[in-house]
Amino acid sequence: MRSSIARDPVDFVWIALSAVTAVSWALGAATDGSHLVTSVPTTLGVLAIALLKARGIIRYFMEVQTAPTWLRRFTDLWMVALWGSILTLYLA
Repeated sequence: MRSSIARDPVDFVWIALSAVTAVSWALGAATDGSHLVTSVPTTLGVLAIALLKARGIIRYFMEVQTAPTWLRRFTDLWMVALWGSILTLYLA
């Protein structure tokens, strides 16, 4: 019988993804009363959280963690390139 404490790495990643989703939602929902407030630091924080979430999903739920080293490195490089492109477009 399994304990209620998460022992499988996938369980831990799922819990962590749920937690950071709540954090990114709280960051994105910042207001100053009646107006929605956007800022570069908040956007960068949400984008960084999205990068970490995507990496966790790719590694653990798409099972790239057990793939050959070149594929793990390529997916990490792809995520950095994608995040860099989105960041460049946002800041331009």
